[in-house]
Amino acid sequence: MAASAQRQSRDIPVADDTTLFIFGASGDLVKRLLIPSLYHLDRDGLLDDAMRIVGIDLAEHDDASFREHLQAFLADKDAANHAEGRDADLDPDTWAAFAQRLHYRQGDFTQSDIYAEIATLIEAGTSANAVFYCATGSRFFGAIATRLGEAGLLAERDGQYRRLVVEKPFGHDLESARTLNAQLLEVMQERQIYRIDHFLGKETVQNILVARFANVLFEPFWNNHYIDHIQITAAETVGVEKRAAFYDRTGAMRDMVPNHLFQLLAMVAIEPPSAFGADALRNEKSKVLEAIRPWTPQEAAANSARGRYTAGRMGDAEVPGYLDEEGVDPDSQTETYVAMKVMVDNWRWIGVPFYLRTGKRMSARDTEIAICFKPAPYAQFRDTDVERMAANWLIIQIQPNEGMWFDFQAKRPGPELEMDTVKMGFAYKDFFELPAVTGYETLIYDCLTGDQMLFQRADTIENGWRAVQPFLDAWTETADLADYPAGEDGPQSAHDLIERDGRQWHQVGSPTGPGVAPTPGKS
Repeated sequence: MAASAQRQSRDIPVADDTTLFIFGASGDLVKRLLIPSLYHLDRDGLLDDAMRIVGIDLAEHDDASFREHLQAFLADKDAANHAEGRDADLDPDTWAAFAQRLHYRQGDFTQSDIYAEIATLIEAGTSANAVFYCATGSRFFGAIATRLGEAGLLAERDGQYRRLVVEKPFGHDLESARTLNAQLLEVMQERQIYRIDHFLGKETVQNILVARFANVLFEPFWNNHYIDHIQITAAETVGVEKRAAFYDRTGAMRDMVPNHLFQLLAMVAIEPPSAFGADALRNEKSKVLEAIRPWTPQEAAANSARGRYTAGRMGDAEVPGYLDEEGVDPDSQTETYVAMKVMVDNWRWIGVPFYLRTGKRMSARDTEIAICFKPAPYAQFRDTDVERMAANWLIIQIQPNEGMWFDFQAKRPGPELEMDTVKMGFAYKDFFELPAVTGYETLIYDCLTGDQMLFQRADTIENGWRAVQPFLDAWTETADLADYPAGEDGPQSAHDLIERDGRQWHQVGSPTGPGVAPTPGKS
């Protein structure tokens, strides 16, 4: 089916005519994710015919060389190893049409000159709508917003919109997040700000809401009466690759927890919103993050584990340890792994621990939410050969094998009463055609159409950092890092963290639970 016919059959409106300005256009994010996403949107007929994309950076390019630079990367088969799309194939005709949208202006976005040129480009367009995308280092976010405000480029007149998209990390602690929010809100309104987290663009993340609220099977049991604990994992097999300079200043906690992992926590823990609109959903997410128990630094230290990968084997290859990676300070105290326990102190979740972990050079690539239900009462089986009741698990796999799996107990065939865990699952690829996407398509389209539902609001950002701050404070008092060999799933201290509560980590890379009956009353 042709792209335009596919769009019409699904009745998805075309985004408004606008000019999209990308600051930091020569960076890795643009070629790996943003341009492929825009190409896919154009392929599917979702971009207005007059829409323009203007890259801005210091690198020497003109329109032609910018287009060639991007095409060369996307056409390279090796690009599939670097981009999150499922393939890197380009249709020559589709790319040729899409490339005509691409333009480039060389300039320093920390200086005022380039903003005068941006104003001229907007005036020359068929629409005064403009989206400004900060695909830059986080240290430039506030400066870009201030320059846009000073140039009058954020003022909205005659029904035309001006929007700013900000990547993560949004601050590096609570104080810096508050400062950045204040700097942005000084020159624009909250409805103009799109704080992007590409995890929220993934189909399985959005399906959490549908699974919970569109199926009567789940919601009655989605509380502390039936759920023992919840684990959220974001495991990576890669090391720091070409991001050493950024990563060594950031670490696993700042890179992943207050944004990606807390967004997953919020999606799984929210109360039913009054409507599936931006304000209603973001109100509930903010309430969840605000309800995370504020540990003291001493409590945070006791409820967390930090690790750093050492040399090891990944598949058939020997890989170096973090301190031996190119660009990493040999005296670095940066963590590449973090595990933590948090409590959400509201009526629904009181007493239910949330265990979060993320790390690099782990045994498998795996982002998932593992929900462990309390075991059924044992009383009726006490005079049988059944020793204990295993827990039921619901596994929501975000990547790479998107889907949901449920573990439940069944009797083994035979004369004796013996139980075993059986698995019932749903994989997206078995039911739906999954096109080549990066995860940014939904978010970029939503920004172009003015839907903020999947974007973070200022209070959500600050509530996330408020929950993380005690851990950061605790770690300033101790530089202890537990080593773990590359290819293993974190240090022993992370296993000790959860085993103290009578529980075990769900196996990384497996859509089924470990079948461990949790010890009650140890949270």
